[in-house]
Amino acid sequence: MADITTDVLIIGTGPAGAATAALLASYGVENMLINRYRWLANTPRAHITNQRTMEVLRDLGREVEDEAYMFATQQDLMGENVFCTSLAGEEIGRLKTWGKHPLSRAEHQLSSPSHMNDLPQTFMEPLLFKTACSRGTQARMSTEYLSHKQDKSGVTTTCRDRLSGKEFTVRSKYLVGADGGNSKVAEDAKLKFEGKMGVGGSMNILFKADLSKYVAHRPSVLYWVVQPGADVGGIGMGLVRMVRPWNEWLIVWGYDINQPAPEVDEAFATKVARDLVGDPDLEIDIQSVSTWTVNNMYATTMQNGRVFCMGDATHRHPPSNGLGSNTSIQDAFNLAWKIAYVLKGAAGEGLLDSYQVERAPIARQIVTRANKSIEEFGPIFKALGLLDSIDPVKMQQNMDARCDDTPAAEEQRRRIRETIAFKVYEFDAHGVEMNQRYRSKAVFADGQREPKFERDAELHYQPTTWPGARLPHAWVFGGNGTRASTLDLCGKGRFTVFTGIGGKGWIDAAKTLSKELCIDINAHVVGPRQEWQDLTGDWANLRGVRDGGIVLTRPDQHVCWRKEAMVKDPVAALRKALKSVLAL
Repeated sequence: MADITTDVLIIGTGPAGAATAALLASYGVENMLINRYRWLANTPRAHITNQRTMEVLRDLGREVEDEAYMFATQQDLMGENVFCTSLAGEEIGRLKTWGKHPLSRAEHQLSSPSHMNDLPQTFMEPLLFKTACSRGTQARMSTEYLSHKQDKSGVTTTCRDRLSGKEFTVRSKYLVGADGGNSKVAEDAKLKFEGKMGVGGSMNILFKADLSKYVAHRPSVLYWVVQPGADVGGIGMGLVRMVRPWNEWLIVWGYDINQPAPEVDEAFATKVARDLVGDPDLEIDIQSVSTWTVNNMYATTMQNGRVFCMGDATHRHPPSNGLGSNTSIQDAFNLAWKIAYVLKGAAGEGLLDSYQVERAPIARQIVTRANKSIEEFGPIFKALGLLDSIDPVKMQQNMDARCDDTPAAEEQRRRIRETIAFKVYEFDAHGVEMNQRYRSKAVFADGQREPKFERDAELHYQPTTWPGARLPHAWVFGGNGTRASTLDLCGKGRFTVFTGIGGKGWIDAAKTLSKELCIDINAHVVGPRQEWQDLTGDWANLRGVRDGGIVLTRPDQHVCWRKEAMVKDPVAALRKALKSVLAL
């Protein structure tokens, strides 16, 4: 007999685990969340927060989204990615990033009702944790996962109270492992992985110092410092990352992974910080120093029976592109509604198999992209002449040569501009963030061909209602001057029908099937003199169907079926689609 019983046990309170708990609690699912530590994130590890993640917070409630914005650094202060010899020294180049360039900004604004921002994990994690607990999650800190055993009806997990040392068991229908890059849940579940751990070494130095005079005129999250011969990052490159503008910072620099991790005392950390800032007398308050490894590994299986893993447990990669916590929270958005529907008897257990099918390709994509982004610094180093010699004096001379009045220097300047501009694939990869399209049995494509990407799919988001894609955002307008995103009209644990004038049959079908299948189906007619009007025509241009057609979305706002026009028997057609998606 287990000591504690719950529907879902979640291991880990990071972005993935806390988001899963918050979503399940919002859907009315009993869940328990444990953390082996006494409190939440104590370092600002993840921070770049993209639009899709903000849409998940918006789905949890506008109050959740608004609180995130309240603590976040806004988009306008994120985007002047700077390459320099020190913050006080010479600037080599600059790249507008994270939607700061006017053309990119336009794409961001057209793509979503939500805004990209910089929200350190020390703020994101408590927000998700608080949301979960306030809605019913039972949370236990200082509680360590030890092992689990599953059977046909559930999972029995053994945990240890780290305060008393006592072990206890938790019986749950499902177990979710969100316990980080060294996940014991994933190991015990015998999930399969590809790639390699520990391909590089890095150190973080968290410190406080007022750097306003060096950065306020070129606000950015990231300042890349190139110092040939410096004991920083091997080739002489370190990163100064803004944590809070402009007085809290994080330095990242590399070490040889084949050597023991360096031991850094306060004096050495202070010297590194002063060197990268370029101010030998700078007053610095060192907060912490930690080492970590660069990984290149992703799960090819994310589920074993009733055990699911997500977040860093399944995609282990460097922080390049800012994809970590974003992908983790989106893992949660994908899985939580499926567990809720199965637990409530509204879906067959086969629905849960779609989690792995849909999210494992995303894990592979973002791990590959993040590691590729590290490699793309090489051409910058080459253009600067840093790869032609290991002599610091010669390296500096090669960098200085770009200022000469010679054809060779002109060519070098062109290469420097070109290679820095190419880093848009790391710092403004809007398509990587927004173009996820699912292909699984939880999507009823009904033979419709997937549209090809008309532009670079890594750089540009392409809206489509093709089944499997996230519902495109468009503003629609209600009475009394109100407006809502199409994304506001769906989600929140419900399936949603979108149709227009001539689509009343779909609305009636939704009502019929809502009772028949015991699920909540939301339904909207968008058109003149309807509850919501498409006054700008944006929705008509994006919906991919005629006025009498239908676009059906899942609770995670992904389109799962569409039909171009009204059919003779809309109830039968919608029933077929829903039962296919729900594995009924």
